[in-house]
Amino acid sequence: MDQLGYRRFDVDEDRQGSQAVVAREIPGDSESAPSGAYPPLSVANLDECDEDSRYAVALSPQINWTAAPDGSVERVSPRWAEMTGADRSAALGDQWLKHLHRDDVAETVKAWKKTLETKLPIDIEYRLKTRNAGYRWVRSRAVARLDCSGSVVRWYGTLEDIHDRKLAEHALRDSEERFRLAAQAAGLGIWDYNASDDRREWSDEFKSMLGLPRDAVPSIDSARSCVVPDDRPKLLALIGAVRAGHSGYRFETMVRIRRADTGEERWMKTAGWRIEAPQGRLHRVLVTVRDVTEERSVEERIRWTAEHDGMTRLPNRTAFGDRLERAIAIARREHTHVALVLFDVDHLKETNDTIGHDAGDSLLQTLAERLTTFFGKRGTVGRLGGDEFAAILELTDERGMVAEVQAALDVLREPFTYEGRIVDCQATAGGSVFPQHGANAAELLKAADIALYAAKERNRGGLLTFRSTMRADLQRRSSMISVARDAAREDRIVPYYQPKVSLQDNAVRGFEALLRWHHPTLGIQAPGTISAAFEDLDLATSISERMLAQIVEDMRRWLDNGVEFGRIAVNLSPAEFRQEALVSRVLERLHRAGVPTSRLELEVTETVFLGRCADSVAEALNAFSREGVKIALDDFGTGYASLTHLKAFPVDIIKIDRSFVSSLDTSPNDAAIIDAVVGLGHRLGMEVVA
Repeated sequence: MDQLGYRRFDVDEDRQGSQAVVAREIPGDSESAPSGAYPPLSVANLDECDEDSRYAVALSPQINWTAAPDGSVERVSPRWAEMTGADRSAALGDQWLKHLHRDDVAETVKAWKKTLETKLPIDIEYRLKTRNAGYRWVRSRAVARLDCSGSVVRWYGTLEDIHDRKLAEHALRDSEERFRLAAQAAGLGIWDYNASDDRREWSDEFKSMLGLPRDAVPSIDSARSCVVPDDRPKLLALIGAVRAGHSGYRFETMVRIRRADTGEERWMKTAGWRIEAPQGRLHRVLVTVRDVTEERSVEERIRWTAEHDGMTRLPNRTAFGDRLERAIAIARREHTHVALVLFDVDHLKETNDTIGHDAGDSLLQTLAERLTTFFGKRGTVGRLGGDEFAAILELTDERGMVAEVQAALDVLREPFTYEGRIVDCQATAGGSVFPQHGANAAELLKAADIALYAAKERNRGGLLTFRSTMRADLQRRSSMISVARDAAREDRIVPYYQPKVSLQDNAVRGFEALLRWHHPTLGIQAPGTISAAFEDLDLATSISERMLAQIVEDMRRWLDNGVEFGRIAVNLSPAEFRQEALVSRVLERLHRAGVPTSRLELEVTETVFLGRCADSVAEALNAFSREGVKIALDDFGTGYASLTHLKAFPVDIIKIDRSFVSSLDTSPNDAAIIDAVVGLGHRLGMEVVA
């Protein structure tokens, strides 16, 4: 009996290949065999068994072989000849080694020698030369049959053709290597999970991303400990979905981690693939990890820039509009109110022109800070552009809005210091309320804009709430501007000349050029019908150009014809003083026409002296005065600090306002005022015009 209790027989096969065999039982421990387990074998039984073995060997795709205890091959199956093209005798002894690839011989001999020494099974792969002179990969396995003393009786082995599998493995390995190299070049970390043996592999790049040493053992706990606590549920949910197959074959997620070495927070973008085995079982999960912290920071900066004003860091017009829409949607759903307030910074241009654009920027930043601090969490503040800001006050009706905005305007009025200079900070506001003044953001913005426009006209530095009558007023002013623009473009602006007569000798000393414009159907119109146009810098300049061109042309013609006309007075609107080229524009036109500058008189109202543009106005008037142009102060007595203006500016003529002259014969007070002004003008060496 052998070690397993089987009966052992030596079977002598007829050397001529006959079917007759002689069976001889090998002595052994018969008592160790289970009683009745193996019936006695007859020669007929052995013949039949041998025949079965021959057919089994013939049908097997493998090469079967046996070897002596010392490892010398004694027998190989016919498959040897089919595969190698060599006779079976060429495999006997150790001649089979001659058919191996030379690079595989040494390793195979070493492994076979070790197996003979240890009597342990062998399982080795090598390349075997085939009948077409090529090599194919085979898997050689063998096991020893031992006798009761533990000595090798015989080795039984097989050679299995594994060439196709080997090529597939090499291709897969090459593909994976290329993938790993590409991932490494792209800065990707790899997380490779083999579900068959529950084995994880992390690339060195991935460990480096986590701040872990290269010898760190990959585990879910290690990865989870690095993930920011708020993002851990997301990671665990994804792992569970991948295992259950709920995530599909491909998945992505974004998590934040804190590096294990520095604690620095980083953003990681993962992309993974689920690879399934037959019957849909999870076989493998391959995950790439990319550190996108810098990329995300850039995206966030781009997104922030797209939604915010860079100077004040407030939401810009687009972002503010979105927030207003959301506030209205909530108010509509909850039947509450939303107030919208627009703020226009007063005199920003004057600050830029007189102190500098840096001061103007500081003014905008100061106003933004004050609005944000004042409204705090009660409202949303944004900058819509230029000198215009806005605030959303949720759950606020008109009465509440007025109270809050008035208080905010008081806070804004506090001056601030810029490089040692005190700068005024003031804004004018216009407000509207949902749902009374608009059903959506666009309507609410339009209503607040109309209210702001009205406030700048009638309540500078204060607040006006939208009223329907304001819309008609705005339309009227818009119509004025449109009509005036057409008149200027079509050259329908004309001067009418009103004579100035001396009371001493009744002689005509000059003329005042009064602006008129020609309507296609209504005829000649007064300037009051287009008064809004004089507040628009570009349009006011265009109208002034048309007037000045015709006046200079008329003066040149009169001079050529010998007509004495004295001086021609023409009005300059406050808007024109905001134009830097005002002086050069007027003087160049006179010089080109050859008209003496002393023939021109410029009339200005006291409003141009007020505000922060006073310095630039003084500079322009002084330049005109040096060139011989006379300066007249119009509407004297109705403005502010008139006597100061007479002292500070180069005024040659005082024009008493008509409101005093019209009631001269009936009002003693008006007569006294005119008498005083005339006396003052004469003492100062100025002409007086009534």
